[in-house]
Amino acid sequence: MKFYGKTLMLTALLALSACSSSPEQGAANPAVDADNDTCGAAQYQSYVGKPLSALEGVQIDSQVRAIPYNSAVTMDFNLRRLNFLGDSDDKIIRVYCG
Repeated sequence: MKFYGKTLMLTALLALSACSSSPEQGAANPAVDADNDTCGAAQYQSYVGKPLSALEGVQIDSQVRAIPYNSAVTMDFNLRRLNFLGDSDDKIIRVYCG
């Protein structure tokens, strides 16, 4: 009888874990936390969906990094640096600090 009890408990646990909700992995425009927005990424969220070339001529006073699709970048984490991430169509898909 103990075997059936453990099996029933495991089945119930798996069923409950399947019902848990999690944030969407592929969210196109994640919300920027105002407390962690040390680089000012919130004010540049309007660039999402525009081509990376839209950044030419834009005067930004902080450190900026435009990251084209599939390019190599350093892995150093700098909360004061503004990052514009591009996709394979040369469109900006994310603006974030780091």
